Amino acid sequence: MSGLFDADLPEGFDYRDAFLTSDEESRLIEDIGTIEFDTFEMHGVAARRKVAFFGRSYDAGGDARVTPDFPPFLLPLRAALAAWAGVAPDAFAMALINQYPPGAPIGWHRDAPQYDFVAGVSLLSACRMKFRPYVFQKPNAKREGPRRVATHEITLERRSAYLMKGKARSAFEHHIPPVSTLRYSITFRTLRGTTA
Repeated sequence: MSGLFDADLPEGFDYRDAFLTSDEESRLIEDIGTIEFDTFEMHGVAARRKVAFFGRSYDAGGDARVTPDFPPFLLPLRAALAAWAGVAPDAFAMALINQYPPGAPIGWHRDAPQYDFVAGVSLLSACRMKFRPYVFQKPNAKREGPRRVATHEITLERRSAYLMKGKARSAFEHHIPPVSTLRYSITFRTLRGTTA
């Protein structure tokens, strides 16, 4: 871990450096090369990152989306993350592969309320993940008060993994500033009410 706020990460955020070996990363990158990515849109705006969803997914309105089954190459990774999280592998009902070209960020957000635990790995390059307390705001409402800033930050190293649950998942939102080189992330999510 590195960064100014490492000793004070949100409760429920766990991190493991070198979760994957170089060979495991290489195999995943080769398999990801067979995946077709889609443009991701949020509120009608196309993001710079590309995405591929698998398993049980939902749109921004909370409606179920039809997505492909998990490709076989994701199953060993899902099992390893599930063992770390202390859940059955099939508790991770959704997977998302993000492709971040240079300059692509992900804005401040909190994962959809249908999901509970979030586990992810970083491939090809590191990135920063920042956190700030979540404040509910009505859609299209004018932001009031002082500009909100990050209260916690961690560098997610290449081949590392993180697990986000509890307060880190529900009481905080997070974002990743623009990356400087190509990065992939693979995240798995459990459905709310299926984990203890």
